[in-house]
Amino acid sequence: MTIRKVNAAAATHNAEPNSCGFFKLHWLCWKILGITLDIDKLNIHRNTYLLYSIVLNIVVTICYPLHLALQLFRSELMADNIKNFAICVTCVACSIKFSIYSTKLPVIRQFEQILKRLDERIKTDVEMNYFRQLRNRLRNVGLVFLSVYLPVGITAELSVMFREGRSLLYPAWFPFNWKESTVLFYVANIYQVVGIFILLLENYLDDTFPPMALCMLSGHIEILSIRVSNIGYDKKSLKENEEELDRCVEDQQTLYELYTTIENIISWPMFIQFCVTATNICVAMAALLFYVSTPLDILYYFVYFLAMPLQIFPTCYYGSDFQYLFDQLHRAIFASNWTDQTKKYKKHMLLFTERSLKQNAAMAGGMVRIHLDTFFSTCRGAYSLFAIIMRMK
Repeated sequence: MTIRKVNAAAATHNAEPNSCGFFKLHWLCWKILGITLDIDKLNIHRNTYLLYSIVLNIVVTICYPLHLALQLFRSELMADNIKNFAICVTCVACSIKFSIYSTKLPVIRQFEQILKRLDERIKTDVEMNYFRQLRNRLRNVGLVFLSVYLPVGITAELSVMFREGRSLLYPAWFPFNWKESTVLFYVANIYQVVGIFILLLENYLDDTFPPMALCMLSGHIEILSIRVSNIGYDKKSLKENEEELDRCVEDQQTLYELYTTIENIISWPMFIQFCVTATNICVAMAALLFYVSTPLDILYYFVYFLAMPLQIFPTCYYGSDFQYLFDQLHRAIFASNWTDQTKKYKKHMLLFTERSLKQNAAMAGGMVRIHLDTFFSTCRGAYSLFAIIMRMK
């Protein structure tokens, strides 16, 4: 038994780096959600999958936000109207982001091809050890979003379970009277529970891909820094050091290509998410202060209020992180043993340095930086919107 554990640990230690492996869950979920038809050309059940995709996305991705929107501000209680508005905005944004990602799947394949090129350059034990540390970072990203979704879902369900009389998970419109029929009541509830589960899965993919992609970019920039800073300290010849620096210059260019590809994928989904986050923080504040009074409703909106900023924080954090690491690449090249190298090496070193001085910031919608500054600006924007509502009130 002990020998098996040792062999398993050794296999894990010696495993080839595979950045694309971190996104296998995303591809599985995209396949379940019916949007990989154009990517999976070899699927022998294409017609069946196409029918499944059409039905699923019409019934949930389109109709779920629609059945919430048709009930906007039609409930007798203001608390129900607030709850309906918040979840409606979230679901509409989720469906739009999911639709954008469905059109970007070929670009995501290009993103993975770039990652494979970068993985092939990871050779030394130091680089491998750093790559393994990325697993913990990416695991933490997943845990952050689980900590967002689970409490919100649980408190939303609890607030409904302990209400008197029949009530839905969210105030919504149905083409039948669910209040007067037990069967129709359960049909409506099953649709809402199953539908929100599918939309949560869509939202999980929408929210986790940007921080994971940016985290991966940061990791590969750091690995390049390690690689560059170690040039000239081993027993390689001056010619071999020149060739290694040439390869590092190519790696740097590959990283810039990776950055632009990620920006292409996440730009508009993140712009939508910033707008939705500011709106929902404002709505949660208004609900907590003025419109809810029962303990479970207060708990729901309190958790909701805390969860909204956490949806964008990891992406903003890694958006700042990769920009900082790009800016620090010129320090790595000067940490190498450059004084003993050839003139050609020093010329390429200047090229590497000039490129590293270029400012790189991922933009959301071409207008807003994906950066920690934007995270704080979004929170301030939510408060400003709340202040405007207070004046109107």
